[in-house]
Amino acid sequence: MPKIIKIDFDNETVFQAQVVKIKRVLNLGGVIAFPTDTFYGLGANPFHKKALSRIFKIKQRPEDKPLLVLISTIHQVSILALEINPTAKILIKKLWPGPLTILFSAHPHLPTQLTANTGKIGIRQPGNEQVRKLLAGIGYPITATSANISGSANATTAEEVQETLGSQVDLIIDGGPATSGKESTVLDVALSPPLIVRNGAMSREEIETALEMPCISVPQ
Repeated sequence: MPKIIKIDFDNETVFQAQVVKIKRVLNLGGVIAFPTDTFYGLGANPFHKKALSRIFKIKQRPEDKPLLVLISTIHQVSILALEINPTAKILIKKLWPGPLTILFSAHPHLPTQLTANTGKIGIRQPGNEQVRKLLAGIGYPITATSANISGSANATTAEEVQETLGSQVDLIIDGGPATSGKESTVLDVALSPPLIVRNGAMSREEIETALEMPCISVPQ
């Protein structure tokens, strides 16, 4: 079974030592499970192709499904996105950090597993401060697709991840229960008007109020 690390956000010395171990796993192409601001997610270095391929195998996920990425700071968007258009700038200023995944035009250097050849990349700055602290310690964006078998219930605890995925992940980060109960809302800002690809924790009203314009939705 994979090792479970009970992350200690309060003791800085312990936390930094734990982050060193987590980052070592990621740098070597490992896959971790960790708490996000919504559910537990599968984290990997988004530039490590073999690690990304492992995520698809672990989740039994179709390869035409892209992987979203979490960032700790806004400047990391430029590592992943080709451009930040005016619509995205408004959303970043008003609604990040929060449970809103924004679809940007993807930087051409990104592995195709991230974008599933869509030319777009989903990015979110999580609302949970502890999750952002973990990401900041790692020092680069990581993937955060849900830590489950595709189509099954989302995991809300480290124990659920261990029961579901067993030894398929290299490390499980126990940050306590994830309590959001909803996935992030996914919004494509490369289109005009913006397209709500997936309804979630961020309401359509919040988005439209921030943008001062209506959005359209994919039929659910």
